[in-house]
Amino acid sequence: MAYLFTSESVSEGHPDKIADQVSDALLDNFLAFDPDSKVACETLVTTGQVVLAGEVKSRTYLDVQQIARDVINKIGYTNGEYKFSGDSCGVISLIHEQSQDINQGVDRGEKEDQGAGDQGMMFGYATRETDNYMPLALDISHKILQVLAELRREGTKISYLRPDAKAQVTIEYSDENVPQKIDTIVVSTQHDEFDEDDSVMLAKIKEDIVSILIPRVKEQIPEDIQLLFNDDIKFHINPTGKFVIGGPHGDTGLTGRKIIVDTYGGKGAHGGGAFSGKDPSKVDRSAAYAARHAAKNLVAAGVADELLLQVSYAIGVVEPTSILVDTYGTSKVNLSDGEIAKKVAHLFDMRPFAIEERLKLRNPIYLETAAYGHMGREPQKVTKVYESPYNGRVEKEVELFTWEKLDALDEVKKAFNL
Repeated sequence: MAYLFTSESVSEGHPDKIADQVSDALLDNFLAFDPDSKVACETLVTTGQVVLAGEVKSRTYLDVQQIARDVINKIGYTNGEYKFSGDSCGVISLIHEQSQDINQGVDRGEKEDQGAGDQGMMFGYATRETDNYMPLALDISHKILQVLAELRREGTKISYLRPDAKAQVTIEYSDENVPQKIDTIVVSTQHDEFDEDDSVMLAKIKEDIVSILIPRVKEQIPEDIQLLFNDDIKFHINPTGKFVIGGPHGDTGLTGRKIIVDTYGGKGAHGGGAFSGKDPSKVDRSAAYAARHAAKNLVAAGVADELLLQVSYAIGVVEPTSILVDTYGTSKVNLSDGEIAKKVAHLFDMRPFAIEERLKLRNPIYLETAAYGHMGREPQKVTKVYESPYNGRVEKEVELFTWEKLDALDEVKKAFNL
């Protein structure tokens, strides 16, 4: 019997995503001026206020208040009517030095001996159902909100949009786990006050989402996925009604509260650790990226059509405590999942420092990850410029989303005789 699966995403203007972006902007600035910085920055946003907290060990000093304001303005919170604006909000910093008790288990005389920054388990996942090896419902949810943000910034075809928004997509699958059609799309978007009554306002928003946004989304996806859109899709557009009060004024935001949006939309598994604001010595982040990198290369090489990889650590210990592989019965090689896992341990060095080096994680590459998902993105080289009243100006060419590169295919195919 066919079944339904749902994933959601949230916009860059969602309160929790504002917090993630501020935390990662702080991290990027620390790494730009001191690549050896140890950072764990948390952010809280609410009506007219931003609170920064966390632990940092760094040789640099930053104007953290201005960095936070710049991020908030770039997202689009520049209007006093939103009750939250980058230029007028209060910014309180409670950041303090990292505990030496933690640091002693991480830093070692030889960098290769660097221990894990914490215990825990991390997961990587990949599936053949999309070109970027991501779950389809999440991929479409991200695209809906990315296009919505484009339309908001253009301000021509839809002029009333405000930054806060959420999207959710439900897909019908066959018994063979093949997507059949899109069943339901939910979009809730913050908007300006309308002069018309609520019913007219809601009708206008629904018409614009269905006739302007959705066609533009379809243009950005492959033809076989476009065929899943149909005339029977159930649309729920701003289903609660009016959505003028939003952003941090409508709901307090915190770093690390959208970990499923950040990863696989409920597919696969999640170890519970958040990403944003954490430097790569924190395996919550770096090992999750390494696991995705391995899973994606394994699926792309033809080891399986769907694959989940778990890796676990003990704080201060160099080697992972375990590596597990689950191919969900889709394996294409004559090996058990346990035998595949043993080969993975030899193919992909999962020691913390090895991950940092392989994926170039000591660079300021993290702000771009903090909205629309950390996985499934396009690897690219960019030049980034950082300026500080205390440290001067730094210009760096960096590579974004290195964990999405299919750069281990030859090694995987050789190891599995593919």
